[in-house]
Amino acid sequence: MKQLFSILLAVPLLLSGCATVSDSPLQQLELHAVLDYQEVGGVGCILSNDMGRWFVVAPGRVTVTRSTKPLTVSCKKDGAGVAQESVGSRADMAGLMGNVVISAGVGMLVDRYTGAGYSYPANLTVLMAPLPSKDALAASQRVDSPVF
Repeated sequence: MKQLFSILLAVPLLLSGCATVSDSPLQQLELHAVLDYQEVGGVGCILSNDMGRWFVVAPGRVTVTRSTKPLTVSCKKDGAGVAQESVGSRADMAGLMGNVVISAGVGMLVDRYTGAGYSYPANLTVLMAPLPSKDALAASQRVDSPVF
């Protein structure tokens, strides 16, 4: 009886490690944009990975599909600046151990394919680079060679 009770207690703990069964393939992220040490509002951002593309106005929240591949974040605000960053995903170690114990690694392969056992940081902050002034941009594009 004691062994049966121990087994019944262990099964839910082991199953909780399997991300394919317990985790959603979706993840909610919070995105912020910073320029010159200050948060900037109204910044249009596109987030993308191998599972899709999503648009959000920072600061804001967006729901993305989990993946083993990096999440690329590209942001722009007219007259203020631009940003381009890439954020890697991390494996959930509890899910990895549950998959090894329960399915002898088969669940780990499924999680790797679907991305269910991986996640991105919940809070993302992108650092924006200021746009050059129109005069500086014109000067950088000027060709200093005589025209014949």
